[in-house]
Amino acid sequence: MDFAKLKKRWTRFFSDYGMLLILAALCVFFSFITLNKQHPSGPEAAREIFRKISTNCTKNNAILILAGSGDQAFIFKETLSTRLDKAGYPNVHVLAGSPSDLRTGLDELAENKVQLDVAVATQEIASLPFVRELNSRYAEFAETQLISPQNYMWPDFLKKSNLMAVADRIIVIAIIAVGMTMVIITGGIDLSVGSLIALSAVVSTYLIREFAGAENASSVGMVLCCLAAILACGLIGVFSGLMVTHFLIPPFIVTLAMMMVASGLAFILAQGQSIYQVPNSLIWLGRGSDLGIPNTIVLMLIIYAAAYVLMTRMALGRYIYAVGGNQEAARLSGVPVKSILVFVYAVCGALAGLGGIVQVSQLKSGAPTYGLMYELYVIAAVVVGGTSLSGGEGKILGTLIGAFIIAVIQNGMNLTGVESYTQKVVLGLVILAAVLLDMLKKRGWKFKAKAR
Repeated sequence: MDFAKLKKRWTRFFSDYGMLLILAALCVFFSFITLNKQHPSGPEAAREIFRKISTNCTKNNAILILAGSGDQAFIFKETLSTRLDKAGYPNVHVLAGSPSDLRTGLDELAENKVQLDVAVATQEIASLPFVRELNSRYAEFAETQLISPQNYMWPDFLKKSNLMAVADRIIVIAIIAVGMTMVIITGGIDLSVGSLIALSAVVSTYLIREFAGAENASSVGMVLCCLAAILACGLIGVFSGLMVTHFLIPPFIVTLAMMMVASGLAFILAQGQSIYQVPNSLIWLGRGSDLGIPNTIVLMLIIYAAAYVLMTRMALGRYIYAVGGNQEAARLSGVPVKSILVFVYAVCGALAGLGGIVQVSQLKSGAPTYGLMYELYVIAAVVVGGTSLSGGEGKILGTLIGAFIIAVIQNGMNLTGVESYTQKVVLGLVILAAVLLDMLKKRGWKFKAKAR
């Protein structure tokens, strides 16, 4: 057996898929420690109870639906009522509301001697004393069968609602991380993206309020206002790129200055207040789900697919890697180095502007406080995803994996009750570990620093 080849293959495999394995391991870990007894509610409870009714009851049975208050209770009641009606169960009664409302309703049914063959409820309602003791408390309901959904063991982390929350939380960071990946691959950095989120949010909502009709704005007007905000952020990125390329100012200093400028402009334009005079239809992007999954996830996937094609299949992508690997060699090879640098900063600024539009759509308002500390999370996602801070190396899909690693760690700590201050410590150590792994990889996994 050729151990040298085996080691080389293993090293390459870990380099290409190590972050994906770490993401999978994190998902398994948080699934294990969040394993809990689940109480079906909403449509899930309605589906299970309907199956039990279809199996154990006849169409002539009198059925009582007991539902609490709140959104999930309303969905449970409406879903089950609709299913029973379509299945041909004509004798269905419904009681919904607070526990006192349910008790009063049961008293009235008992006084009127209403026949009930089956009473159905979620575990939360079925555990109420007057429901649990229905047969003994009410003589009229002594033969009434109580049906509730069965509890089961399942990780809180893997619940559909939680997984969607993980994806939704990371959308803005993941979108901006595409542009940041390109910037860092060229050997630069952009600290202004968090402030550009706020500026984009304020500019778009300000234009909608002042020039597009505020709450009565048309779809075309809203789109134009949002595009103007994205363009403004893209132009700030162009300005940063020009400062870096033509005046040779370090990217750290340029983007730090633009971070302060963009934040100040956002506060000036919004006068320190939130702008909420926007139409309800503005939430289509941030809260809609036309294809069965959130529109924001569809947008993120489109952006990553386009960026993947650009970086792996187009000459422009090869130029970006070449500039990061060695600017002078790239210039001598005919690569337009200055144009490439301006391009990546413009893309990063424009994507930050798009991130601001997504937040506006999610929150239905614009405020100069949006995007606080986002630049650090974006850089963390890029670095954890395997992009080298020294430039010339990185992958778009790796950045997506890095973004989800950050989101999974945060979500897992929230589920397990880790306080926010401790979360910052953990995330800081994760970033440090990612950078350390990058340095060790460059040194051939040798812990001893090279002699200078």
